Amino acid sequence: AFFSFGGMQRARSCSVFIAQSLDGFIARKDGGIDWLPAPETREDGTPEVFGYNELMEGIDMLVMGRGSFEKVLSFGEWPYKKPVTVLTNKGVSIPENLSQSVRSMSGDPADIVQKLAHQGFQHLYIDGGNTIQQFLRAGLIQKLIISTMPVLIGSGLPLFGELPNDIKLQHITTTSFPNGIVQSEYEIQ
Repeated sequence: AFFSFGGMQRARSCSVFIAQSLDGFIARKDGGIDWLPAPETREDGTPEVFGYNELMEGIDMLVMGRGSFEKVLSFGEWPYKKPVTVLTNKGVSIPENLSQSVRSMSGDPADIVQKLAHQGFQHLYIDGGNTIQQFLRAGLIQKLIISTMPVLIGSGLPLFGELPNDIKLQHITTTSFPNGIVQSEYEIQ
């Protein structure tokens, strides 16, 4: 179920599925995502979620940063059916109604992934700008699915940050949607 990487067991896969503006930002400086388009409906009446449901079917747990967790809490209804681990060094308040499915952890990304793997979580969805950047720097991401929105917001929180070295990607597919969203999938080489 697990494979060894540098002498440690880790989850089989860590995937990223995220939206960004055309100029590379995942949120405004204040964390706002009001620039994201409103959900659309397919011809069959179901919501268009651009492959999100398929990704969620294949993951065991979401791993997100505290900022992303707090943003999701502000939506009102909790959208996740899978367990969630919130990464934070400052602590986080988890509402009572989520205490059975949400936990918090702190530490090095490799240690976190190893702990989760030992608990049986093999396929992780990594979310949140800083969290994604840390997991990329640690060499823990295998797949990136990036949906680029047809909007320029000028400034904000970038998807990518400094890296110790280049990360080579293999392009898997790109899909262009009628509303102008372009989604590209890459595997880390």
